[in-house]
Amino acid sequence: MKIKAVVEKYQISADTLRYWERVGAIPAVHRDQAGYRNYDQEDLGWIEFAQCMREAGVSIDYLIEYIDLFRRGEATRSARQALLNEQLVGIHQRLARMQKTYDLIKYKADHYEEHVEGYHGKLLPPK
Repeated sequence: MKIKAVVEKYQISADTLRYWERVGAIPAVHRDQAGYRNYDQEDLGWIEFAQCMREAGVSIDYLIEYIDLFRRGEATRSARQALLNEQLVGIHQRLARMQKTYDLIKYKADHYEEHVEGYHGKLLPPK
């Protein structure tokens, strides 16, 4: 699959794909005989992984570290698992903060008619 098709499939810019590859956030993409990127299923899997992690707020530095460990092989399995578990903790914390924000906005929207003009910060959901 050429880069244009990947861009369309994942709704991600070609610049982002090239950047991820250049910095090591995804492994090097397979190339055709002319040297053009030719994404195979394995490459697409790494793109999906990186995109998912980035959407969850995981840093590029984490992805680079994970890919570096992956390249070193089976001996790094426990280190990779530890990195994933570390990310789960961070994502769980972000989810909790987002849920709190959602609850506040939902409560305010549901009770908007109770608001007095110019009164924006005092109506909080009951605890």
